[in-house]
Amino acid sequence: MSKANNKEESSPGNLANLKRLAYFAAVVETGSFTAAADQLGITKAVVSQQVARLEREFRTTLLTRTTRKVSPTDAGRTFYQRCALILREAGEAFDELGEVAQEPSGILRLTAPLDYGISAVVPVITEFTRRFPQCKVDAILSDQSLDLMSGQVELAIRVGWVTQLNVQARQIGSFRQLLVAAPALLEKRARLKAPQDISALPFIANTALRDPVHWSFSRSEVERQSLVVHPVISLDATLAVREAVRHGAGLSVLPDFAVSEDIEAGRLIEVLPQWGLPSGGIHAVFPAARFRSAKVRAFVELMQERMPSKTNSP
Repeated sequence: MSKANNKEESSPGNLANLKRLAYFAAVVETGSFTAAADQLGITKAVVSQQVARLEREFRTTLLTRTTRKVSPTDAGRTFYQRCALILREAGEAFDELGEVAQEPSGILRLTAPLDYGISAVVPVITEFTRRFPQCKVDAILSDQSLDLMSGQVELAIRVGWVTQLNVQARQIGSFRQLLVAAPALLEKRARLKAPQDISALPFIANTALRDPVHWSFSRSEVERQSLVVHPVISLDATLAVREAVRHGAGLSVLPDFAVSEDIEAGRLIEVLPQWGLPSGGIHAVFPAARFRSAKVRAFVELMQERMPSKTNSP
């Protein structure tokens, strides 16, 4: 062993000495090396060796050893009082750390897509801050995905398919993609019977998607049709696409959570409902880490608790 290592091990302030404090205090409290070893769950030899080393390092006799009992010297008694205080404060610090880990508190920084954030995440944020008053939320709602490794946010709600590396994801729901149009647009056109008929109508592309012009439809496990659309309008936000569709500018593919109310109210119509599009997932995405903070765990659980049943069904 090098002289540097010997010097480091004998330094009065190193962590090894902090552990020896617990050994020494246990001997004083139990009056026996054997009882202290039993209390600590280690061997008597380890306790004896470590306390002896503590005495050698400080060149002070801390314990008086007899065949019947081990008692602290005057120096040992004074030292024990300080040890007991240090160990008690350390125990309280660990208890507080455990409470912090269990009870949500602090600022939760998250991101979500603009459309889904407004319709689904903001209501959960409201409930979250009501349920956990020790928490605050700082949310970035944007159709542009933030890099979780940048440290700006600790949680992302992603709609679609998770492709980012070095992250961990938990699926909390799913959504359907629907081909929709305004009633006025369809009234002026011939009835659509198959996906290839879409080419006769103007299409609005959502360029926030990875591939906004290639679409695959299926009516059964074997009956599938793929097509490439040629948009007359391209917009980079889901809510903007929905607004253009509402005004009759064209048809488009939009997630069910963005158009369900419009369909129920008759403002939009689902086109070719017998033909389905691939469903997508709603994920809670985190930077790669071993542990999740209590506030992140609580928010994700609340998101899943509040997830509409229709969103979970394909």
